[in-house]
Amino acid sequence: LDAAERVGARRPASAGAVAAYRGGYLPEERRELERALRSGRLRGLAATSALELGIDVAGLDAVLLAGWPGTRASLWQRVGRAGRRGEDAVAVLVAREDPMDTYLVHHPEAVVGSPVEEAVLDPENPHVLAPHLAAAAAERPLRPEELGRFGDPDHVRALLDVLVRRDLLRRRAAGWFWVGDGRPADALDLRGAGGAPVAVVESTTGRVVGTVDAGAAHASVHEGAVHVHRGRTYVVEHLDVEAATALVRREDVDVATSAREVTDVRVLAERAHRSWGPVDLRTGLVEVTSQVVSFRRRRTRDGRPVGGEEPLDLPPRTLRTAAVWWTVPEEVLARHGVVAPDVPGAAHAAEHAAIGLLPLVATSDRWDVGGVSTALHPDTGAPTVFVHDAAPGGAGFAARGFAAARAWLGATLEAVVACPCTRGCPACVQSPKCGNGNEPLSKPGAVALLRAVLEHADEDAPPPPR
Repeated sequence: LDAAERVGARRPASAGAVAAYRGGYLPEERRELERALRSGRLRGLAATSALELGIDVAGLDAVLLAGWPGTRASLWQRVGRAGRRGEDAVAVLVAREDPMDTYLVHHPEAVVGSPVEEAVLDPENPHVLAPHLAAAAAERPLRPEELGRFGDPDHVRALLDVLVRRDLLRRRAAGWFWVGDGRPADALDLRGAGGAPVAVVESTTGRVVGTVDAGAAHASVHEGAVHVHRGRTYVVEHLDVEAATALVRREDVDVATSAREVTDVRVLAERAHRSWGPVDLRTGLVEVTSQVVSFRRRRTRDGRPVGGEEPLDLPPRTLRTAAVWWTVPEEVLARHGVVAPDVPGAAHAAEHAAIGLLPLVATSDRWDVGGVSTALHPDTGAPTVFVHDAAPGGAGFAARGFAAARAWLGATLEAVVACPCTRGCPACVQSPKCGNGNEPLSKPGAVALLRAVLEHADEDAPPPPR
């Protein structure tokens, strides 16, 4: 919307030549925008990653990347949108105030000349494997001798038993048959993304305005939230969690809303462990419980708060997933200058920075993972920083972080130290997705904590075989 207004102010004849594009738009809206771009009626699109893959758009002259897209694969895919007809084209990466961008500005060799990343996934994640077993059985019955193609046969058989109990598959002598209604793609989440999207519906007309990812709905379309769709603002009247529907009314407002979220982590099982002197580094299965408890309004033009914090009554959400975490004894932190009152801010800032730099070793961005830090965790008995996958069951990011922990946390420390700010900023330890308003944070404490973690770090484990 801002870009369109600025274009219109400078060149009134081109006021309608710029539009926005994202996955939450309705399919017919996206197809219309694609046609307008191909025909030349639109001269530019401000797009999310929704325009990255699977869209036939050729003839672009320039690509302007607002920040590091998360992976080298995404970078070259987006850059390749321009110049596809053999004509000259230009691509520009504008670094954001983000730890990963900060690191890459000082280390361009990590991008240019480096191969694209290996895909990171956990093929035995039950949230991913079970729907794909159902899809395979729908194509033709699964025979017992074929189960090894999908991983550990015992694990696969256990998932098939679950699908049978849910009346989606039926076991017969020849194998497992799909008996669910319709197609598996309609009945199951093949991507393992954590639920169907939430429909945003205009209350007065019943018209579906767009959709929001299920995992983001509590924080973005709660009652009172301001939802922006194609430059128009809507106020959320009601979020029906069970029906996956948010009712909104059209209203011109000059405020934005941000939610506050409370998150706890419980360790369920440990899969691997490494000791760096007094520091323990672990990976395993955790249960993450999150609850959006309140929200604030801020004026869009200057960011100033409007009113106070308003409470929300939303149910907690639970996610079982993979995590990597490390603990540092209080006496070690004290030896590095982090006294007890500063531990929460130091751990929180280190958590943010580590999440921002994880894409350096795993094919992820900060929205693929989450984190929790605490001065005293009940399961570890020490100051602890958790970084966990955001996908149910895990997606492999935490495991990759554990395997490459020295490189990952070393780059994290380097990026924080290289940032010229003194108190912490979005380029080093602040996070745009922090559910606690980036409080408390201590940049000096994060530097000291990371140095304590790395003081006795050994070599990283070799990558898993391809």
